[in-house]
Amino acid sequence: MSTLVSLEVDADTRVGTVRLDRPPMNALSLEMWEQLDTAVAQAIEDDRVRALLVWGGPKVFAAGADIAEFPKLTPGDARRYSEVLQRTLDRLARAPMVTIAAIHGYALGGGCEVALACDLRVAADNAKLGLPEVLLGLLPGAGGTQRLPRLIGLSRAKELVLSGRMVDMVEGERIGLVDRVAPADDLLEAATQLAARFAAGAASVALAKRAIEDGTEQSLDQGLQLESELFAAAFATEDAATGIASFLEHGPGQATFDGR
Repeated sequence: MSTLVSLEVDADTRVGTVRLDRPPMNALSLEMWEQLDTAVAQAIEDDRVRALLVWGGPKVFAAGADIAEFPKLTPGDARRYSEVLQRTLDRLARAPMVTIAAIHGYALGGGCEVALACDLRVAADNAKLGLPEVLLGLLPGAGGTQRLPRLIGLSRAKELVLSGRMVDMVEGERIGLVDRVAPADDLLEAATQLAARFAAGAASVALAKRAIEDGTEQSLDQGLQLESELFAAAFATEDAATGIASFLEHGPGQATFDGR
């Protein structure tokens, strides 16, 4: 079996990079989805990884599913296929560390859905994102119909999904589809620096991420209760003691955290 997705960890910055590597367009075959699931699971279990990049290389993030696999799919097969994709991206979305998609070129269909499952999206100025499944007589099956409206709003998401059109980065940044845009030559460095900044954060970063992700899926009262529980949990971490002591002695922003 060829390696289509790999995980590399920088021990100094504590940033893990999941690399999508199926030239020329990173078409997402079922084998590639399964390897992505494995790589994300490995990153979650690796104590060295405190922030995670997902990168498709310097030319293209992922131009969508491997359509050559589709003609043989029955409706039952298609449902099982979708369940594999959704399980993979649910794992990515629920990873305790901050996750960042670093996007060169096209992120379409399943590639866009991978990016949507990350916490943040940093894109090259030449990137194009979209969910073109309706142009094939299909619809997104890896979470796109659910994550996109939660990110950019219901009306904008409907227009993009129902038209299947691509979005350039001027529009993408304006509507909040991407968080940062960088020149293509500088993209990976910009995304890596951002990831390193999160990797240096306290253990409470993971707690705060959980409060946002889980709390906003509940009622306000339930979300506030969850926040209170996680606020209390933060006081049990070594980083909280470090951060409070550093603030009292040196002022804000001077603490060095161990992630515990």
